[in-house]
Amino acid sequence: MSLPVHWVPDLAGVRSGDRVEVEGDEAHHAVAVRRLRVGEPVVLTDGLGTSATGVAVETAKRRLVVTVDEVARTPMPEPAVTVVQALPKGDRGELAVEMLTEVGVATIVPWAAARSVAVWRGERAAKALARWRSTAREAAKQARRGWFPEVAEPASTDDVNALVAAAPLAVVLHEAATTTLASLEVPEQGPVVVVVGPEGGLTDDEVATFTAAGGNAVRLGSEVLRTSTAGVAATSVLLARTPRWG
Repeated sequence: MSLPVHWVPDLAGVRSGDRVEVEGDEAHHAVAVRRLRVGEPVVLTDGLGTSATGVAVETAKRRLVVTVDEVARTPMPEPAVTVVQALPKGDRGELAVEMLTEVGVATIVPWAAARSVAVWRGERAAKALARWRSTAREAAKQARRGWFPEVAEPASTDDVNALVAAAPLAVVLHEAATTTLASLEVPEQGPVVVVVGPEGGLTDDEVATFTAAGGNAVRLGSEVLRTSTAGVAATSVLLARTPRWG
């Protein structure tokens, strides 16, 4: 059985024999929800490539102390995948973030596409972004990821265009495309950018803009996926053709 994983902000300089304190909500989750007890093993991670395996030596409602037995450092996986996710309605955004995190996406970029039904403004935008980031962190712990994904600030279409232009490979999912995603060569180094449109699909202008910047309009197959699952399917196809999954 895999050991429980909990997040700490920083593990820089931590060595075997050191004591690491976990406080606040993360400690409460470990002790009150997972019911971690003194003497039980646990993994701590900073989400930046460092993890520490150790044993709980002190527990309280909002405090956990772990004595470290072993420290491991994991290089960032390559190629890194960035998914530009058009804002879905309801809780489908969090569903997309959860699944994208589980399959190993490095960066998730919220994007208000022309046909996005959801609108992020003001306080609503801050709350929605916080939910996406919390979802990504919890999914990363569940997936035992050494590197947690970044959920970026909401992007404009110009921002997305710049990401597409700078990427060694950028794909734009479009049901009317004639090129299949599986036919493309995937570079060993990223970022690989995947642009996922909203429920209503990308506009012709958006497709034209991104392809002019170097993006490849592609389709996954004959089926049309929902926006919350299309990015996961596309990432899986791409990673299956790299050493990460190969």
